Amino acid sequence: MTGLYLGLLCVSLVGTVLLDYRNKLALFDDPRRTVVVIVVSVIFFVGWDMAGVANGVFFKGDSDLLIGWDIATEIPMEEVLFLTLLSHTAILAWRFLERRR
Repeated sequence: MTGLYLGLLCVSLVGTVLLDYRNKLALFDDPRRTVVVIVVSVIFFVGWDMAGVANGVFFKGDSDLLIGWDIATEIPMEEVLFLTLLSHTAILAWRFLERRR
């Protein structure tokens, strides 16, 4: 099952991008701002993760679902995609609620 988590993250990210495309909420409304916010968020949360690892709070553990590539000690590559998905989903929720007001 190696790579299953990565595959599911990719499917989920494609789903949020399609939802965004359909409703023109973020990436397809203001692409530059959306990309900047996502990149800054991912950098912030990777730094947060690195601080957590350094303080012994976070650890990767063992899982056959991961592909085994780490971007830093105890931080799997899949974390970047998860943080991207999390950031994009948060932006979509914010924009959706903003439009409903």
